[in-house]
Amino acid sequence: MTSLQLLNPPVFAGKRNPRVWTTGVTPRGCLNVDVRAGDQKVPAAVGSQEVMEAEKRVMVGTYNRPPVVIASGKGCKLYDPEGREYLDLMSGIAVNALGHGDPDWIRAVTEQAHVLTHVSNVYYSIPQVELAKRLVACSFADRVFFSNSGTEANEAAIKFARKFQRFSNPVKKEPTTEIISFTNSFHGRTMGSVALTSKEHYRSPFEPLMPGVTFLDYGNVQAARKLIKSGKIAAVFVEPIQGEGGINSATKEFLQSLRGACDDSGSLLVFDEVQCGLGRTGYLWAHEAYGVFPDIMTLAKPLAGGLPIGAVLVTEKVAASMKYGEHGSTFAGGPLICNAALAVLDKISKPEFLKSVSEKGQYFKEVLTKKLGTNPHVREVRGLGLIVGVELDVSASPLVDACRNCGLLIITAGKGNVLRLVPPLIISKPELEHAAEILLECLPALDGST
Repeated sequence: MTSLQLLNPPVFAGKRNPRVWTTGVTPRGCLNVDVRAGDQKVPAAVGSQEVMEAEKRVMVGTYNRPPVVIASGKGCKLYDPEGREYLDLMSGIAVNALGHGDPDWIRAVTEQAHVLTHVSNVYYSIPQVELAKRLVACSFADRVFFSNSGTEANEAAIKFARKFQRFSNPVKKEPTTEIISFTNSFHGRTMGSVALTSKEHYRSPFEPLMPGVTFLDYGNVQAARKLIKSGKIAAVFVEPIQGEGGINSATKEFLQSLRGACDDSGSLLVFDEVQCGLGRTGYLWAHEAYGVFPDIMTLAKPLAGGLPIGAVLVTEKVAASMKYGEHGSTFAGGPLICNAALAVLDKISKPEFLKSVSEKGQYFKEVLTKKLGTNPHVREVRGLGLIVGVELDVSASPLVDACRNCGLLIITAGKGNVLRLVPPLIISKPELEHAAEILLECLPALDGST
């Protein structure tokens, strides 16, 4: 555990001067980052250290958090209880697509909260049906199932795929149940979806997992085609762009090959767009960049702008295999969440919004390549739209820590050697430029310099 983690929380020297801030490592000049409290950030009644100490007493220890407490946010900025400002290039792990405190999103949530919050799926509700109509209208899908998260969406997709095979082959003695997933994949943490997730440290503490999953090399056309054509595969789960796996993009040839092999064998093609979907690539759906369409697509992270929701979009043939009572959820698709999601979808689906994401993403990659590309630790800058990865030849953790001390929030991906940059989609070019400057200023941390 480093000196920047929970055992050594930040100390604020002087209650009235939040700019004097230490964490056990002395930050460099940090580009004169302004951490003064602005009009919109009033210091909280409870301090950061008090919150962190209470967390250790009452929470299950599943999160190795850095010593930062987030108290408020506005736009692409976040603030701790003492008023320190951070530029947010995480957006809640690709969730807060409209940033923090979007006025239209707030209006949608508060207006719906005054009307109706929850009725369960025993009854119809208007926002749920409206959101489903909108998702169908702007995608390949014919029908929608709502869940509460990305991992639940993938759990549903597993069940839908298996049921489809039983429904389509009712006389088959041994129903087709096996699934293909890929190296560096991440599909969630529940027992079914973690069985599709390749990283060993997510899987091994909970084995035995759901059987029948084969992991192939991401992008290996021949191996995938051969196994799919064996006739044993119910579904192929693939991320068009892997987020947690390291910002790895599929090739068009690879996805086309999966599509063709699934069509020939009767397997279902499932695109997991939980992280890369809904505008992040500059396309509404990541697979649109490839011109390849799935039978099932799973969504979650940005759909309700920070409120918990997942969705499974399916073709009519998949939907037809499901009967009443075979799957469900108490909370999924509630009126409050769906009204928030309608506000998000309204903004993100506009062509001018998507164009801006594409342009800002290209600009950001160019700036990062120019500023960071000559550093010997930087191997590659990659991504599409505003899902950007910077691959290093060493662990990225020291750079993440140094950037945090200088007011920039980023996270890692891959094997811990990839910077994952997934800012709110509303971020401005000057903010992207500022983020790149902080990254440049903090690069010496990779060599142990503070």
